[in-house]
Amino acid sequence: MRYLIIVKATAETEAGVMPEETLLAAMATYHEELSRAGVLLDAAGLQPSSRGWRIRYDGGTRTVIDGPFAESKEMIAGYTLIQVRSKEEAMEWARRFPCPYGEPARGEIEVRPLFSLDDFAPGEAIERFRQLDGVQQ
Repeated sequence: MRYLIIVKATAETEAGVMPEETLLAAMATYHEELSRAGVLLDAAGLQPSSRGWRIRYDGGTRTVIDGPFAESKEMIAGYTLIQVRSKEEAMEWARRFPCPYGEPARGEIEVRPLFSLDDFAPGEAIERFRQLDGVQQ
């Protein structure tokens, strides 16, 4: 089972403020532990929304909207992707996640399971996804 640990953006992350060395060290230690346990699939911080864009879909039309975006609380500053045996194991790892805003700041992370191809009804489109390199089964 794959889970995405989502770090919510803040005004500071949206302003491009880089984390303090102590937080980077805590994150490095945590991710080293995930790696040693064989559950780490990927992890990265995201640059501020001012460096990105959105695509809006409306009636067959696609519109590009350049960042920055107004509500930082609805954006993601980073993520960690893990693969574990159970929801309980994912919770154990998530509880150990260092506070991404520095101790003793307040904040939250979000953890969500990813769909696997087995979650979908069998069909031609799902079989096409199974044939793709790099797509997690």
